[in-house]
Amino acid sequence: MDLSIHSPLSRSSPSLSPFPFNFKNTTLNPVFHSSIFDSRNLQIKLLLSRQNHQHIRAQVSDQIVNDDGFVLEDVPHLINFLPDLPSYPNPLQKSQAYAIVKKTFVSSEDAVAQNIVLQKDTPRGVHFRRAGPREKVYFKSDEVRACIVTCGGLCPGINTVIREIVCSLNYMYGVDNILGIEGGYKGFYSRNTTTLTPKVVNDIHKRGGTFLCTSRGGHDTKKIVDNIQDRGINQVYIIGGDGTQRGAALIYKEVEKRGLPIAVAGIPKTIDNDIAVIDKSFGFDTAVEEAQRAINAAHVEAESVENGVGIVKLMGRYSGFIAMFATLASRDVDCCLIPESPFYLEGRGGLFDFVEQRLKENGHLVIVVAEGAGQEYVAQNMPGVDEKDASGNKLLLDIGLWLTQKIKDHFSKVHKMTINMKYIDPTYMIRAIPSNASDNIYCTLLAQSAVHGAMAGYTGFTVGPVNSRHAYIPIARVTEATNTVKLTDRMWARLLASTNQPSFNCSDVLQNNITGAINSMNTNSF
Repeated sequence: MDLSIHSPLSRSSPSLSPFPFNFKNTTLNPVFHSSIFDSRNLQIKLLLSRQNHQHIRAQVSDQIVNDDGFVLEDVPHLINFLPDLPSYPNPLQKSQAYAIVKKTFVSSEDAVAQNIVLQKDTPRGVHFRRAGPREKVYFKSDEVRACIVTCGGLCPGINTVIREIVCSLNYMYGVDNILGIEGGYKGFYSRNTTTLTPKVVNDIHKRGGTFLCTSRGGHDTKKIVDNIQDRGINQVYIIGGDGTQRGAALIYKEVEKRGLPIAVAGIPKTIDNDIAVIDKSFGFDTAVEEAQRAINAAHVEAESVENGVGIVKLMGRYSGFIAMFATLASRDVDCCLIPESPFYLEGRGGLFDFVEQRLKENGHLVIVVAEGAGQEYVAQNMPGVDEKDASGNKLLLDIGLWLTQKIKDHFSKVHKMTINMKYIDPTYMIRAIPSNASDNIYCTLLAQSAVHGAMAGYTGFTVGPVNSRHAYIPIARVTEATNTVKLTDRMWARLLASTNQPSFNCSDVLQNNITGAINSMNTNSF
């Protein structure tokens, strides 16, 4: 492979270029056309019409395509629209911490593969730029004025990310001028700020929530960039979910339009783990671990009474990852219900049938349900409810309370059985706790990667692990679609094997409907 041909993305001299991905016969494809596989498209929608929660891309990413199928989905750089921007030696060259590192700086040739399981003669596939410190930076340390903002709902680990961004900027790059924007996006134009230093943020990782406070909505691109410009800010670190990251993309576009030397870096946050491309989102491990306490409590309550049924509702608006992993970790769960997998209540193979069977076998059972599961069922009993929060998310109906009442009514009226229902909703307890050790390490890596990327002049990017290697990812890739549990993957099969629950798939529903229709016809014929 010839590495002497420089990528057409480069607009500066080869020695200073942040884009020397050099491949023989390499061409630039400015149109992003990767297809995103969504398991929800495979489901037959007979009883439940599920929400198609896919997002229009916020921006178009550049692709470098090679003859062997190597595709680099690159992130923007300040020299794309500021070609004369000077570069400087990275201060890490003199860092005691990195003095013993064999290879201090990440090579500009390094890429992270999105798919690591390939077959012979298949294309190498999509790759992203590897995250980490670069030999050249595009900001002088004493000229950096950075800001950090947190948006959206709470999640374990936010304070750890804030702390590590501040400490990374100060300890590694000598940056002293760091602002915290209070109250989410609206804090930019409400002029709510606080000065952040390593001393100020020293122990905030031990607390839940966000040190900077948060809010939903409030995004006004022009007003935000006006205030960024007025304050002389040249690095913006935005912590938030998919809606927040779409806002970050708009801020980057406005900055590019105005030709401002401002780096915009996103750190994806969602407790549901529904961010696309990256391996997982921070706070997820903590959420799964804390959910064990609720599941254990439900199990103790259920097995301590006759015909005890414990129901635990966990987070998961469109994605059932927390419910699925908490179920697999617990081993006390009999049934897991998630938004991706439709279920039905009545008839052979339905949930009522399964509950009755488990009660006969064990005398109790535990059901874990994600908050977004069965919303169509609940809506049938509550017509006309279609409210949204400030972020534009549809307010969910309480599937836990609804399911609790349905099971209780069914067995008391149909089977004349006394059912002892125990319902636990630990949502806010989980969201509000500090991150565990695993997430603390993960948050540190995210923060440091974001700082390295911004100092190196990258902008309009988000950061996260792809196959356990941290990478810089175009914001459009993490906002274009929701990451969901794929029912055709092995992990869901492992759950079904662990709980021994039915799949509640649509073929069962179809068969039940056909049987019911035939019986009805036979009855009428008599």
